[in-house]
Amino acid sequence: MLIDATAVPADRGGVGRYIDGLVPALDAIGCDLAIACQRSDAERYERLAPSATVIPGPAAVSRRSARLAWEQTGLPLVAQQVNAKVIHAPHYTAPLRSSCPVVVTVHDATWFTEPAHYERAKGTFFRSAIRTSLKRAARVLVPSKATRDELIRLLDADPTRLDVAYHGVDAELFHQPDDAERARVRSRLGLVGPSCPGGYVAFLGAQEPRKNVPNLIRGWVSACERRADPPALVIAGGSGHDSEIDQAIAEVPARLRLLRPGYLRFADLPGFLGGADVVAYPSHGEGFGLPVLEAMACGAAVLTTPRLSLPEVGGDAVAYTEEDAARIGTDLAALLDDQPRRTALGAAAHERAAQFTWASSAEAHVAAYARAVSP
Repeated sequence: MLIDATAVPADRGGVGRYIDGLVPALDAIGCDLAIACQRSDAERYERLAPSATVIPGPAAVSRRSARLAWEQTGLPLVAQQVNAKVIHAPHYTAPLRSSCPVVVTVHDATWFTEPAHYERAKGTFFRSAIRTSLKRAARVLVPSKATRDELIRLLDADPTRLDVAYHGVDAELFHQPDDAERARVRSRLGLVGPSCPGGYVAFLGAQEPRKNVPNLIRGWVSACERRADPPALVIAGGSGHDSEIDQAIAEVPARLRLLRPGYLRFADLPGFLGGADVVAYPSHGEGFGLPVLEAMACGAAVLTTPRLSLPEVGGDAVAYTEEDAARIGTDLAALLDDQPRRTALGAAAHERAAQFTWASSAEAHVAAYARAVSP
């Protein structure tokens, strides 16, 4: 089994969390595993999967164009060298020719349902890649039933070749924080002292149009502008291409506090998520919703939308809102005013998150690999 991890970005974003969670789980159940990766990640995968064969790719694969070219030529050669029975391409694209079956992960269908939320060239590329993978891959893995159903509805995908494998959550990294972890994060964010009597509302994710950050900002303003001790809004994560965010920030009243700390250290994420009054994630749609699951694992009260896969992840353990700013404001205010409900949601979220394990995900992946070899 050869996994192509060369697509993992330096910031360990969504695809990075996916592969970094899946690889050790596959190794733990005895999967005969080889991992192709960027040279900077070789030691990491040797540590995560001690029994695996780790093959660093050429230095050039750190550049996207070179990686895509190497995927077509170099990856099939690596598969032959390690005598792989299956290639797993975990991020939409895959080699068009290979001596062994190819399994591709398609993470979501919002490239088709929300095309305006993506840069034009990027959207065109990934829509083409998804269509190609649906036609040519031996099996296609998807992280939710909603994504499977959307691919069938929108692209007439063959349901007999689609396999659902939910993501898991790293329960050691994403855990209910103690008081010291919460205090450390508040101190690093500057949310301490008499000038910061309120708590904070947290967002963690890429600041791209699909995440609906401008409406979150406007909804937070509506919910908090008349409060005596309004909570801050902390928008953490990488910068994206949502040009409306700066405009929404410009409209924030001076008495409210909004922070954009950028990327947070992994060690600070439990304190950040579990220490928030509310973790708000009013996305227009997700293929899975890993940020929601990670916040749930930290015992956070989560406010999200009932779009696509998010109810599969959140169930009854999160609060739901709509995508417009007015409704976000109303529902956020209701949560901020109801401490008992937030406490109950946090407890239910932590319990539900425990059902999503990388061990279970690994078993579903192995089943898909087996189907690829023996259809």
